[in-house]
Order: sequence, then structure tokens, then C-alpha cells
Amino acid sequence: MKTVKVVATWKKELQLEAQARKHTVVIDQPPTDEGPNPMEYVLFSLGGCLGTVASIISRQERLDLQGFSVELEADFNPDFLFGRTTEGRAGYTEIRAKVKIDADMTEEEKLEYLEKIDARCPISDNLMNSTPIKFTLV
Repeated sequence: MKTVKVVATWKKELQLEAQARKHTVVIDQPPTDEGPNPMEYVLFSLGGCLGTVASIISRQERLDLQGFSVELEADFNPDFLFGRTTEGRAGYTEIRAKVKIDADMTEEEKLEYLEKIDARCPISDNLMNSTPIKFTLV
């Protein structure tokens, strides 16, 4: 097992600074809008994970991968976030991924490759399956 640690600290208005290892990112939204919002970071994580796993599998299977990209879109109801409704849910209702694979493969081979990528992607797994969150006040 490996443990991943991120520390997010509120800075001002709707802005936070998050640190993982030696990396720092800004999480924000309008009106200051100095960084992506938390919902966008979820999609960043999914896209990054899918691309990383695509690279790992291509090396392991000696595939001649020339390019891999994924365009992600997702829908959510901001009224839930702002407390204007309790109907529905706070998170995404659907995530759509348009994947482009540049490799000398048939359409069927690309679909099989994509299934392998999705099956091994930890972020995809976390989004599709319930992961318990244990809160502790410190």
C-alpha cells in the first residue's frame, strides 16, 4: 500500500492553496479566479490518470503509441453547492470522455486498449466506486 497526502489551506474568499509533495496548486473560482476550481481538478485528475496509465500499458505491451488525449466534460448542479436545493446530488451527474488514441491499431484494438486503461486507472475507479471518507477534527 502507498499513502498519498495533500494539505489544502484556505487563503481568502473562495481560494485555497493545496500542497502535495513539493508541488503547490491554487484552487479558486470567481471572483478572484486565480486557479481552477475543485470540480475542474477532478477532471484534471481523471485526464492525467488516464494518460499516465495509457503510457504505462503502451510500454508494458510494447505498443507504438504516438499520441493520447482525452477531452472531459461533466455536469453538476451548482444550486446544491450553494444550498439552494437538497434535491439531486452535489457531485457530477455524468462525466463524458472523448478519447483520441494515435496508434497503429484497429478501432476494436483501440477500444480494448481503452478498457484496459480504464480498468487500471485509480481515479476512474474512485469516481465509479464508493470510497469511504473518514473525517477527524484536529
